[in-house]
Amino acid sequence: MAKTALTQLQEQIDAVRREAFADGYRAAMQSIRDFASQPPAASAAAPAAGATPPASARRARTARPARQPQPARRPAARAVPRPAQRPQRGTNAKLVEEVLQSIAPRAARPTEIRNALSRDKGVAMAFTSIRHALGQLEARHTAEQIADTKTWRYVSHGGTARNSG
Repeated sequence: MAKTALTQLQEQIDAVRREAFADGYRAAMQSIRDFASQPPAASAAAPAAGATPPASARRARTARPARQPQPARRPAARAVPRPAQRPQRGTNAKLVEEVLQSIAPRAARPTEIRNALSRDKGVAMAFTSIRHALGQLEARHTAEQIADTKTWRYVSHGGTARNSG
């Protein structure tokens, strides 16, 4: 019994919503018809005091005026410089190597390397790029990872560590 009463109530609410929507739609369409039937001079005139103009009239007033055709002229030189060309291959490894050299014989974590690159060279480098560069330097025997840590140090003369301890 309660379920049927709830169902009836829901149906009544839906019917009221549909009727209200239809009334609102009818009023909106009538407003559009009234506005469209006004002569252009009347539509540009100010609305009566206290009356709110339809949305389409508000948009028409705020729309930009049509552009006036201008005589053809030569395009101006670019004020914005072209973006710098892409760095050469191996640049990241060279930068990381320079940072490791500057802090040698001390070892550094990738975070410290990244901070030094940003501070000293003005270069923002992703951790993935730093890790890849460290792998390249390790393959060239220029850098080595300290055992069981995430720190790296510069290796001078192609294989002999500066400070082994």
